[in-house]
Amino acid sequence: MKTLVLALTALFAIGGVARAEGPALTPGLAGLAFLVGDWKGGGKVAENGGSAVGVSTIRPEPGGLALLRRDHTDLFDAAGKPSGGFDQLMMIYPEAGAVHADFTDGTHVIHYRKAEVLAGRSVVFISDAPAGAPTFRLSYNLTAPDQLTVSFSYAPPGSSTFRPIATGVLTKTD
Repeated sequence: MKTLVLALTALFAIGGVARAEGPALTPGLAGLAFLVGDWKGGGKVAENGGSAVGVSTIRPEPGGLALLRRDHTDLFDAAGKPSGGFDQLMMIYPEAGAVHADFTDGTHVIHYRKAEVLAGRSVVFISDAPAGAPTFRLSYNLTAPDQLTVSFSYAPPGSSTFRPIATGVLTKTD
């Protein structure tokens, strides 16, 4: 769980999105166009009091049918010393009238089956909650034309109360 928390923490700290280039998004993803582009950022890691710094890119993939987020994150302990890093992928796609996403860091997989989208402004992804496993929530909020806040949290098995894992601010670089 600790490794998953660190991996997901980095997920927030780096996020990624915001380029108008490339194929247009399908209608099911049009409200998420604010996520397309290149971002960099950093944030706090709740579990160890450390921080994360990273870069993220979100691009439309085959003909705008999906968004692909690619991240690299470097982690630091509470004293500011490097404590590791990792790469991640997340595919965001419409299916059966809803937005879904699948995340992996090569070790962990999270299936987000719900997404609350405020077109052009925010998206909140909620994961499946298999028996005995936590539920994850990932939020992106556009706070300025070139800035996103990102929040990643979890609810322990059997609970609906989310606890923060990581929070961060992303700045558009493209």
